[in-house]
Order: sequence, then structure tokens, then C-alpha cells
Amino acid sequence: MKDILVLVTGVTGYIGGRLVPQLTEAGYRIRVLVRDRNRLQGRAWLNQVEVVEGDVLDPESLLTVMSGVTAAYYLVHSMSGKEDFQQRDLQAARNFGNAARANGVERIIYLGGLGDPKSDLSNHLRSRQQTGQALKESGVPVTEFRAAIVVGSGSISFEMIRYLTERVPVMICPRWVFTRVQPIAIDDVLGYLVAALQTPDSAGRIIEIGGTDVITYGAMMLEYARVRGLRRMLLSVPVLTPRLSSYWVHLVTPIPASIARPLIDGLRNEVIVREAVARDLFPQLQPMDYQSAVSLALADLEARHIETSWRDALVNSQGDIIPVVLSTQEGMIIERRQQIVSTPPATIFKMISRLGGQTGWLYLNWTWRLRGWIDRLVGGVGLRRGRRDPEAIRIGDAIDFWRVEAVEPDKCLLLRAEMKLPGCAWLQFETHSVQGEQTRLVQTAFFAPKGLLGLAYWYLLYPIHRMIFSGMIRNLTQRALALSAGD
Repeated sequence: MKDILVLVTGVTGYIGGRLVPQLTEAGYRIRVLVRDRNRLQGRAWLNQVEVVEGDVLDPESLLTVMSGVTAAYYLVHSMSGKEDFQQRDLQAARNFGNAARANGVERIIYLGGLGDPKSDLSNHLRSRQQTGQALKESGVPVTEFRAAIVVGSGSISFEMIRYLTERVPVMICPRWVFTRVQPIAIDDVLGYLVAALQTPDSAGRIIEIGGTDVITYGAMMLEYARVRGLRRMLLSVPVLTPRLSSYWVHLVTPIPASIARPLIDGLRNEVIVREAVARDLFPQLQPMDYQSAVSLALADLEARHIETSWRDALVNSQGDIIPVVLSTQEGMIIERRQQIVSTPPATIFKMISRLGGQTGWLYLNWTWRLRGWIDRLVGGVGLRRGRRDPEAIRIGDAIDFWRVEAVEPDKCLLLRAEMKLPGCAWLQFETHSVQGEQTRLVQTAFFAPKGLLGLAYWYLLYPIHRMIFSGMIRNLTQRALALSAGD
């Protein structure tokens, strides 16, 4: 049966991005569905799969996506505080199910949320279960796994616990911290998802999965602290609504309030396995306990093995190039700096790839930290997201308050700003080979102002921006030269 064609969605997300290599290693032929194939650049498994473009919210784009597919993984869901996210999720699931039925797909495998459907579930948990029901409406047999918190490096739920525990010695806790939950390790989740393909009896079943421990969120934080060798204290208070808690999470962790709110809202629900279906169907799988899951996640973080997560005189020695150009094109303000460096492009790009995170931005780092704090205070992402890996970069990566929008190894890196701004901003680095072993480094800041406020923002901050970006390219070239000399 391993010669069957399997479709995987959500491959730019946390679960899907880790499932694909598991399936390819098991010998399955894989087709992945993405809205933009460029988002997969840098994935180690990219050359082992077939990539098709489509959108689950666009039924026409799905017409041929499932041709020849035997089983399809549906790992798409919204994590947002927007009011229409439930309807969007349901419509996407119906579109997917209908396309699967039209193409003769034999089975859909879906990962939803754990929780007693008879209880007062949060909107987010209710939506996860309704999505499973919407998939079943197509008539295609659905294997629906339901899980609570997934423990793994880069998991948004685990990252929230990790950052709160690491950064707050005395935690003022609302009641939801004492709600019972049954966390499960990411490796165990992937084990169930892969095993479902070889377990026909799992078709048409709802399967609740969890680790061996049933504990409270507070106990999860204290156990994390114990594994890390930290001393932490929990103080319970009767106030702190989900909204206030989400703002606190926003300030203390890299998770923005818009995502923290639906997460926290669901923490009032007890999410534990009520039926032993998983044990009966998959006796070969023995889920690990919470301590083991935490230890494994921390080991991955320390080894930097993070596959996915929620989770840069006027003309003299520079020849005839103009070092700094400030211009406006079609409403876009462009500030470009150039330098000739006596080192190959690959060496300079290696330094560019290290920007952000622990490396920082090479000049006046305190101003970047200040900008990050201001951004957090006004509801932005700030600098706390850091980066997935200290050196490796790929499209979609978060680097502090930037997002990697395009990357061409040794040639170009384009970062899009995600901080709160009266407009849109990008920062681009390009390397061009010139005569000999020299490289022309081009650093460009783009800003598309929104109204008069956007223009005022740009020109009021231009003096400090000019200083920061000039110092950045200067120190970038100096470090590249030092790196070249060291090699």
C-alpha cells in the first residue's frame, strides 16, 4: 500500500511541515498543497514531493489537486481572534471534502481539538470539532484525531508555557491555570497520523489522543521549571479574564494577543481523553509522559533542531557607485546603500543570514530593542520572536519583527516588517559579483507610507534610520571581511 499517493495540506504549518518527512521516510508518494510554492523554499524534503498550488477557500483551485490521491491529510485551521474564522474554517473544510469526493479519495485524516462536545467549549475548540464534521459531510470517510496541547520545540501552546515559565519567577494566575489537560508529545502525534494510513479500522472514527499524564496547566509550568532547574511560584487570583490574560501573554512572550486570546479562551475547558479508542486501534504506539516530552523538546531547542514552529567620502574607494540614494517611486520611499567589499558573495551572505536574534542588527542594538518594546506596547510582535535558527533562513521565517519574504542563497534576502507601522516596510540585501573576488553589497529599505501619518513617521525618524542603516552596512562589511580572513 505504500505506493499510494498521499496529499498533505498545511505543510507550511507546525504539524504538516513535520509530517511530510515522516511520510516520505515511510515510503509514501507525497503531494503537498500550498498557496505559494515559494513558501517551501529551504525544506529538506522539497525534492522528494510533488508540489501543487491551490487554496482550500477557492473550490476551483482544488478541482485537479486530488487527482489520483488515495488519502488526504487536512491540517488547515485558523488561529485568529477574527469573528469570521469559524465560517472560513467550515467553508474551507466543505470545499476540501467535496473535492475529495469528486476525485474518489478514499479517506481524509484530520487533526482537531480535544474536548467534550457536550460541554461549553470555547469558540476555537468548537470550531475545530465542527471542521471535522464539515469534512464528514462530503461522505468521504474521515479519521479525526483530537488532541490537546502538543509539546514540542516550536509548538505555539508549548512556547507560551515555556516563555511564561522562563521569564516570570512569580506568576499571577487566573483560574484556567488549574484546569486539567492531557498534553501529548509532537512525536506521538506524528506517530498516530502516520499509523492511520495503515489502519483501515481507523476510518470513520473519532480518536482522542494524549500522553500518559493528566495534569493542570499550572503543573505543566512547574514541571517545565523543574526540568529546567528553575524555581517558580504560582499565585491564584479570581480576576484576569481571557482578554487580560492574552495581553499579559502578548507582553511577556512572542505570541501576539490576537493568537493568545483564542488559545487562552480554550484553556477553561478540561481537555482529557475520555475513550480508549487510540489504545485499541494502535496498540503498538505508547505515548510518552509530559516530563519526557518536555525534555525532548528542550533537547531539540538546545541542538537547534527545530523543523517547524508557531513557531535583516561619496565615491572614492567604492568606485563609481553612489553609496546612498533616497528616492520615491510610485508612492514607495526607497533608501539604498551600496558598498564594494573584497570578499566573495557567499561570505557576505553568511553574515546577512545571521542578522537578528542573538546576533542583533550590528549597530545601535539598543535602538532596535527600544523599537521592539514600543511595538509590543502598541500591540505589535516586538523583538521577542527571535529566529528559528541562528544561521539558516527560509521563506516564511520570523526574524525578530521581520518576516522572510524572499531568499535566494548567496544573492538576495528580502524581509517584510511586521511591527506596527503607518504603512508597509521592507529591508532587502543583495550581493553582486564584480571583478576579482569583490562583491557589491546593496542594502535597500523600502517604505510605503499610509497617508500623512506615514509620511510624517518616515521623515521624523529618517535621521535615526540613516544612522542605523549606515552603521549596519558598515559593520556588516567589516564582519564579512573578518570572517573571510578567518576562513
